[in-house]
Amino acid sequence: MNQKLSFDEVVATYHDDLARYSYWLCRDKPLSQDLVQETFLRAFKAFDRLRDQKAVKSWLITILRREYARTFERKVPDLVDIDDQVIADDSIDSHDEVSDSEQLRGAMATLPVKYREPLVLQVIMGYSCQEIADQLQISKSAVMTQLFRAREQLKQRFDSSDD
Repeated sequence: MNQKLSFDEVVATYHDDLARYSYWLCRDKPLSQDLVQETFLRAFKAFDRLRDQKAVKSWLITILRREYARTFERKVPDLVDIDDQVIADDSIDSHDEVSDSEQLRGAMATLPVKYREPLVLQVIMGYSCQEIADQLQISKSAVMTQLFRAREQLKQRFDSSDD
């Protein structure tokens, strides 16, 4: 990548990756679309200051993660009376009812963020352990531990559901 990318090329190249990662972070399609749009808006404003064209994807992921964090600063949770709530039984009795990939996505979505985020960055985004460590600002060994624990939790869930 010797020549500098235009911003339009950056959007065309990385939009789908950011949209996929954003959805995995928040699991809410409208919010994920807003996060991607806000990410590109912030990136556009700072694009002329980007020095390393090779770091565009990591730079965009960092902006997206920060935007996602900002949603919690602005968000005021709705209060509901727990006595008025009806809880539906969403348990699934057989593997035939839901495809394996849907079950895996659902299981991944229930992982704590600490384990889900590095797993998504590796499996969905294709980042190496070192790149994930750089993104999350933790050590490579911590990433490897979190990935191991995430996979163990998924394995336990699927092993217990086979019984």
